Amino acid sequence: MQIQDYIDHTLLKPTATISEIEKLCKEAIDHKFYAVCVNGCYAKLANEQLQGSSVKLAVVIGFPLGGVSTTSKVYEAQNSVENGANEIDMVINVGWLKSGKLDLVQQEISSVKKAIGDNVLKVIIETCYLSNNEKIKACELAIAAGADFVKTSTGFGTGGATLEDVKLMKDVVGNKARIKASGGIKDRATALKYIALGISRIGTSSGIAIASTL
Repeated sequence: MQIQDYIDHTLLKPTATISEIEKLCKEAIDHKFYAVCVNGCYAKLANEQLQGSSVKLAVVIGFPLGGVSTTSKVYEAQNSVENGANEIDMVINVGWLKSGKLDLVQQEISSVKKAIGDNVLKVIIETCYLSNNEKIKACELAIAAGADFVKTSTGFGTGGATLEDVKLMKDVVGNKARIKASGGIKDRATALKYIALGISRIGTSSGIAIASTL
């Protein structure tokens, strides 16, 4: 695969404007990125902009804190799919995980996956807030709940992806789920290090810089 095939071209900042989302989608088409990743309010707009292209649409839910109700996450996911999303990037309830409410975490992931059917579910575990044991458990819960991907970060926490975290996640998921590294990946050399570790997707707002430099 080419490096652009790994990239989810991302714009999730709260100040993102309509024109910026339109620009994001055009860039993704021009550079042949795998997907764009946007907030739910822009799902329909992005879907319209991507019509006729091969670029997928990923939408975040429960973003960026993960603390909304399961009912809200399920509705967000269903609504995003109705508006054209091919992939859902959901944030786990970090507080539940840290409280040991593992059944609730797994049930929530499972509920979202059930709601979106055959569409891809990426589970953001927000590694910067977790111990290694919690990272392992979060990955195990995501697999048990039927998630397609585990994802490192929202990019809005206290830290983003690290090579160490991806190695740990890969050890846990093996071939049972794919991995998306996200948060702080801004150059081609760094992206290639993650690809070498076996990730399947990179979430970044620096996709053009990554894809254009040699």
